[in-house]
Amino acid sequence: MALTSEDEMKKHVRAIARIDPAFAPIIKRSPLCTINRKRPSRGHYETLVTSIISQQLAVKAADTIRDRVRVAAGGSLTPEALVALSAADLRTVGVSGAKARAIDELTQATLSGAIEFKKFSKLSNAEISEELTALWGIGRWTVEMFLMFHLGRLDLWPVGDLAMRRGWERIHHLKEEIDPRKLDLFSDKFAGRQSIVAWYCWRATEGDSSDW
Repeated sequence: MALTSEDEMKKHVRAIARIDPAFAPIIKRSPLCTINRKRPSRGHYETLVTSIISQQLAVKAADTIRDRVRVAAGGSLTPEALVALSAADLRTVGVSGAKARAIDELTQATLSGAIEFKKFSKLSNAEISEELTALWGIGRWTVEMFLMFHLGRLDLWPVGDLAMRRGWERIHHLKEEIDPRKLDLFSDKFAGRQSIVAWYCWRATEGDSSDW
């Protein structure tokens, strides 16, 4: 997928403000959306391992455990390195048993070819989601964040993410929590720009959003 240029992103952002003027203030006071603006620094496998480790952890704690896993694996988060680590090895450096199982399933699927990351650029969001969520411990939220922040897909609408919903509520000055099913109905009017809208919803939570 080609990167989104600064001019292209500005056009998307202007379109969002026209479609829903409530976004104009948060857009004005925020930096330009960064989704798909540069190539990811990590590979697909390492990104997913990092995401598994980070689930339900503060950023600092997750980073510490990821670095310990990297050291235990000999300095790199590759399937060839991690396959040599047992569940006990991972628990020793702070990875829970459930996360160790998820990492093992991802590792085995990668090494066996059941998951072929090189073909992901040609697959739809739904096809990638089907492949990844078939693995134990990888759910919808993890896949959506992977698609948005790693693969740079601009058409994700992660209504299951609490911070996105809180941001939408704040932007629209809602007094009650919005039901994910109701929020889902707004997706089509932002077609091709949904991820950007979600990004600005996260900005509206002033740093309380889910980070990839």
